[in-house]
Amino acid sequence: MWNGSVLNNQENATSAIEYWRKIMSDKKSFIPISFNKSEIDGGFWASRIEINRSVTIPIEFKQCKDTGRIDAFKLDWKLGHEPVPHIFWDSDVAKWIEAASYSLVTHPDPDLDSLLDEVIALISSAQQPDGYLNTHFSSVEPDKRWTNLRDCHELYCAGHMIEAAVAHFQATGKRSLLDVLCRYADYINEVFGIGENQIHGYCGHEEIELALIKLYRVTGKREYLELSIYFIEERGKKPYYFDIEAVNRGELPSTHQHGSYSYMQADKPVRTLDSVEGHSVRAMYLYSAMVDLSIELSDESLFVTCERLWNHLHSKHLYITGGIGSSAKNEGFTNDYNLPNETAYCETCASIGLVYWNHRMLQKRCDCRYSDVIERALYNNILSSISLNGDRFFYANPLSAFAGTDPYDCDSHKINPSAFYQRKEWFGCACCPPNLARLLASLGEYIYSESDDALAVHLYVQGEAKMHINGTDMAITQQTQYPWDGVILLKLAMEQSIDFTLRLRIPSWCTKYKVIINGKECNSQGTVEFGYFSIRSNWKPGDEISLNLDMPVMRVYSHPDVRENIGCVALQRGPIVYCIEQADNSVPVRRIVLQKNTEIISEFNHDLLNGVVTLHGNALSAQVNGWEGILYSNEQPVYDHYNFTAIPYYAWANRKPGEMKVWIPELGEQVLDSLKSD
Repeated sequence: MWNGSVLNNQENATSAIEYWRKIMSDKKSFIPISFNKSEIDGGFWASRIEINRSVTIPIEFKQCKDTGRIDAFKLDWKLGHEPVPHIFWDSDVAKWIEAASYSLVTHPDPDLDSLLDEVIALISSAQQPDGYLNTHFSSVEPDKRWTNLRDCHELYCAGHMIEAAVAHFQATGKRSLLDVLCRYADYINEVFGIGENQIHGYCGHEEIELALIKLYRVTGKREYLELSIYFIEERGKKPYYFDIEAVNRGELPSTHQHGSYSYMQADKPVRTLDSVEGHSVRAMYLYSAMVDLSIELSDESLFVTCERLWNHLHSKHLYITGGIGSSAKNEGFTNDYNLPNETAYCETCASIGLVYWNHRMLQKRCDCRYSDVIERALYNNILSSISLNGDRFFYANPLSAFAGTDPYDCDSHKINPSAFYQRKEWFGCACCPPNLARLLASLGEYIYSESDDALAVHLYVQGEAKMHINGTDMAITQQTQYPWDGVILLKLAMEQSIDFTLRLRIPSWCTKYKVIINGKECNSQGTVEFGYFSIRSNWKPGDEISLNLDMPVMRVYSHPDVRENIGCVALQRGPIVYCIEQADNSVPVRRIVLQKNTEIISEFNHDLLNGVVTLHGNALSAQVNGWEGILYSNEQPVYDHYNFTAIPYYAWANRKPGEMKVWIPELGEQVLDSLKSD
């Protein structure tokens, strides 16, 4: 166990990783291969990560600078001046620091490194003598510190700053930000707890809980772990702390704008939660911390709670695109099976949080249910949230869009019927763009996991990773054109043979696959455990493993209680969910109807949308001739034959504005027969 002192150099950062590896191994769990040990060097993701590095991260810094988020740390705001530092501005800067730090590992950049140093120095200068660090409450409302934990995001901002400090330290070995945030965490530890002179509260927006565990893992200071335990275990207990602080502010608790503390997962103790409710991003961050604690404390009951919540979300609240949170009103969950398409909220941050949660579940149990969801969210909802050139963003990610409608003004969360839904350069509430940047910059961490005697491959991404299996250093490379092609070639490199179990994820969408080792098919030599093809061998330097995943076009149907999708079908090939967009179709998208069992062809188009596989097939298009001046008729519409084109959902809204939808009406055999007889 560490002695509690803060680590002070890159060598100690490596030691912290070794410590984390040890405790995970002791608990029979996996540890993800760190972002600084995994390089993506080609294929589908390399170009997107390069755009994230060269376009997205720089423009996000500029936006943070131009909107006052960076300069807010100067603490020179004056009453009556604009802009007023907002209660969650610090978190946007923190996520940018995290993204930039990850990027430095894979793409060393002295200018970016120097810029980070400047920003961190400014942040350090804003720290108060007692360790407190928050631009809004230091400048705008210094007399209201810690008076409204329910609504004001102080601990949420602290959590994101802690995550940034850990990332910067792991990426650079520098203590400049880590020291600042350790001091802040020490102060928070003094303020909060069960002591007589401490605040017995917790944050309305979860985030600090998972951040403190990260800080504990890199420093070994157990106080941080115990503080996270306190925040999680105290949540939802009666009397409600949010009631107490509201009364102290002279407010009636019943006037809470969200009505119920279920909005922030604080209506009952976390171990008794049995359904996903409330704000979806907050829920994902809380659940992520709960899994981390389950691993740290070997607490199976906490993991069982997470499994219960996982089953409820993934069986009743998950969009086919990996989006969650159907309602803009609460930015979260509503009734079971309530998954509207045109007004789907599917906040980008929520889908990113879904990845964080499932990634942690995956380390606890190597189960393809979790990695399948990670993949679904990454290739669809998350990737949809950024333009192909990396400079515009979605906050919400609807599954259909029609002429003259923009489902959400994401800064006010109000319906705006004035325009098509298009990506925007920035938002007043800008949590999503830097969250996306930090995920993409650290994507290498989500590909592999290791234990003492096993290596699990979760995602199929071209690149190389280094690891330590059974006491021996090893490297693995992937060569693949996934997700367009299902062939993945893996090569092992090490100085001597190693005995370990290799686990290859067989995606749930794949019903036929082949594993070839050194030229010989070996499906029968392995076993499938929780969706992973597992084979134990004494692996030798230069061994080659080929995984061939069959990748047909699939028709996907939703549960009958998803009322918006009755009679509709969605198209998926590999992990990619498709949509039909007006730019590719000569008839209005709203009139297109698919034919049951018609053949759908896939083909790669190098010149379209930076290179994508498109889908084509025979469909029907409803005629409007004869409907002039008529809204309803006893006569069935006449349909023309039409050849449709579908593109990956993530690529929509990158050309001229137009209609789009994922779920497409499908005519059954009886209807088709009646059309033929006509």
